[in-house]
Amino acid sequence: MEHAQTSDGSTDPGEDIAERAGAGRLVGSDRVLAVLKELARYPDGVGLDELTRAIGSPKPTVHRALGALRRAGMADQDARGQYLLGDEFLRMAFAHHEARPEHVRIRPVLQALAHRFGETAHYAVLDGREIVYRAKVDPPAGAVKLTSTIGGRNPAHATGVGKLLLAHQLDTLKAVRSWIGDSPLEPRTARTRCTPEDLHVALQTVREQGYALDDQENESGVNCLAVPVYATSPTAPSGAVSISALTYRTPLHTLVEAADEIRAALGPLGHPHR
Repeated sequence: MEHAQTSDGSTDPGEDIAERAGAGRLVGSDRVLAVLKELARYPDGVGLDELTRAIGSPKPTVHRALGALRRAGMADQDARGQYLLGDEFLRMAFAHHEARPEHVRIRPVLQALAHRFGETAHYAVLDGREIVYRAKVDPPAGAVKLTSTIGGRNPAHATGVGKLLLAHQLDTLKAVRSWIGDSPLEPRTARTRCTPEDLHVALQTVREQGYALDDQENESGVNCLAVPVYATSPTAPSGAVSISALTYRTPLHTLVEAADEIRAALGPLGHPHR
């Protein structure tokens, strides 16, 4: 049986029993993973006390989880005593990311689009009710950049890439209602379409025009145009590429006028094939 270690080096066999007894308490591998995820929020490192408060588990058990992560190279401790993600974790994460076939194939397209428009280009995929950014290229140095990150998420219904991908899956109002279920959609701005009827109309428009728009629906002052990417299937989009632009710099109508150019930049990846 695993026992918790006290500050004097002894063990407290009752601590883990109490921890397991509490509903919703983190135990075992769940606790280790929770510590790993929390470390990712502190690129400059975090102290044990702050990490313990954030996780909500006793300090000895958080310390033990950190020990397991350090032995695996997933966490490290710097000269200040602060904990941060380990080099082995970063090596694995970046190696996996760089090996993604769609990332390798699409990144040159993102670079070309970011250079052409002076705005941020993304490649994102659908994951349930959210989109996940798999690749991002910022505009040339000196331009204002967006805060989106690779691996970051946003609600699908409020983004251009999300609506583009949902349009290929939800082709009826009934399907939209089923997808929303009992959890109402979050209004990110006053422009976000949150009702089943409004979202259904938006998805119909996407299917008709072949691209999707985000008219400051996810973030005020930011708009985008998204087009489908057929990287892993000849008939269903694997993801979507978008140009996300600051409205004062690149108005939405500028992106709409360039929709064919954006799609053409993808070459064969921008069209279904049989």
